[in-house]
Amino acid sequence: MSFHDRTKTIRFSLGVVVFHFGLATSAPYAAADFNPEPRYQPITAKAAEKTVTLTGRDLTVEQVIEIARDGAKVEQSPEALQRAADAYGLLLQGAAEGMPIYWFNRGSGSNRETVIFDGDPTSPENDAMLKKQQLARFQNGAKGGYPPEIFEEELVRAIMAIRANTITYEAASPDLVRMLPLMLNHHVTPIVMSRGTLGEGDLPTMGNIAAAMVGAGEAYFEGKRMPAAEALEKAGLKPLVPTAADEAALISTNAYAYAQLVMVVSDGREVLDWADLSYAIALNGMNSSLTPISAPVQAMRPYDWLNWDAARVLDMVKGSYLFEADPARIIQDPISMRASTQRQGSAWMAWANLRDSLQIAINSSDHNPAVVPGIGPDSSWELSSSQFMKYHVKGGPLSGGKSGYIFSNANWDPYPIANETEAFTIALTNAGAAVAQRLERFNNPFFTVITPSDVIEKGTASENPPSRGGYLPTDLWQELAELGNPVTPNGQAIVATVEDLEAQTRMKGQRARQAVSLMSHLLAQDLLTATYWLDIRKLQDPSREFGAAPTAAHAALRKEIPWRMPADQRPARAPGMIAYEFMWAHPAASFYSGGPTPPAARPIPRAGMMPD
Repeated sequence: MSFHDRTKTIRFSLGVVVFHFGLATSAPYAAADFNPEPRYQPITAKAAEKTVTLTGRDLTVEQVIEIARDGAKVEQSPEALQRAADAYGLLLQGAAEGMPIYWFNRGSGSNRETVIFDGDPTSPENDAMLKKQQLARFQNGAKGGYPPEIFEEELVRAIMAIRANTITYEAASPDLVRMLPLMLNHHVTPIVMSRGTLGEGDLPTMGNIAAAMVGAGEAYFEGKRMPAAEALEKAGLKPLVPTAADEAALISTNAYAYAQLVMVVSDGREVLDWADLSYAIALNGMNSSLTPISAPVQAMRPYDWLNWDAARVLDMVKGSYLFEADPARIIQDPISMRASTQRQGSAWMAWANLRDSLQIAINSSDHNPAVVPGIGPDSSWELSSSQFMKYHVKGGPLSGGKSGYIFSNANWDPYPIANETEAFTIALTNAGAAVAQRLERFNNPFFTVITPSDVIEKGTASENPPSRGGYLPTDLWQELAELGNPVTPNGQAIVATVEDLEAQTRMKGQRARQAVSLMSHLLAQDLLTATYWLDIRKLQDPSREFGAAPTAAHAALRKEIPWRMPADQRPARAPGMIAYEFMWAHPAASFYSGGPTPPAARPIPRAGMMPD
């Protein structure tokens, strides 16, 4: 998505988040600049020549972003396609052997004991019944969910990309396995509603996607809305003919929640990068003491991410005048300045935990039942017991002779990632508290020692800085602070009391995205204040240096908001919005890269591997 497209997304999203109670957008939204009538936001396929291979094992957040935002194509690896074929064959064989299988030859939810069919699912009678049943269920998906519509094409594409990666575990028919990549590659994006899921499987969301696969409902083709059947035809795709347990294989997933979290992790990293760089600039602006982030101090409290963040900020200001003795520098800054790396380092730690958990989630099965080919009674001690042998598929012609097990399970319960989502949101709000407070400390000469009027000539353009926004930083902070309250845990017994826990990941993901958005707006205010004080310190002593990264970021921002521009020549826009757009158009990494190596990510476990 181009920056122009991202800012269009920004402008409508407050209407969605606040007035429609829908979802936050991929690019953080503008709190004072919104379109009350949301519009569809198509992607810009700048990576259309790239292909991401889906193995079901090693999909990364960055690759989902390439597919979702940048239009990269997808293909499924031979290993993944074989795994899908094996699981599908085992499902068919299990039913043929007379095994009761949830959501296939038995019903789902409170109908789990209801017999749907007996015997071989591929017999002419059963095959015809299943095809008719599945087509009706796919078509009915167009009625699922509840407005508002998801207007971000990238979010729907992220849902589809994640499910295309994980569906090879879920006993889907070969045609269904191939349909998601075909739709992604030909830019057929279903109309998807944002409400209706409780976070224990995003069934209505995925039902909307199912409908488009068979030509029901509506979809976008290359950014234009039309009947889904027409979109498929224009793309040169045939509607899916679903069979077996295809509805269950497609919709029994938390892919909507995970897609939201892909945006949280991707955009959250950008925001945390700017938090560190803006803090480095603020240290220069405050004429701060650097002792809190020095190596000996950090070694006394060895939290990896906190130590890394302190070392990173220290490296950003390397070469600064702050390393030179200054009799006017006070011995100790306000807590909001001293403790920023503790808060931001903690946010990085929560971000890393969420990232690592998400890597597992988008590379594993979250479906019920679990169809596990290739294991036998000796694969794990419990499998040979008489109870577990009830779920053993001996193997036969429908499974290519392969045996395995089919288990009822709770893998669709999205913990621990539901907890980690809120942990990141809370950590981000705690970091935001430090940002909001240090903004105000620049108004206190006890900490700054000087006032701007001490060095700025009276009557000049820079006497009254555009960064002093009055109520705005506090307004932004108050909105962000509210997101620090976690969603109240809930257990509402529904579906004949069978489904009595709700994970609420729709709300948790949306709140995390809003927190990322609001934090970026607050940081824009921080950046305005910090860079203004860099100019003050330079006027105070023109020989002062600030470090390469703060100097480069300051110079780039001054091209957008000149220091000495007369008030009547300044843009008729909020300076904070200019700074905000500047931050998203110029990632902090463009001014500072390298530096200390961050703590290593946890490796992604291989899903489906039995313990030794």
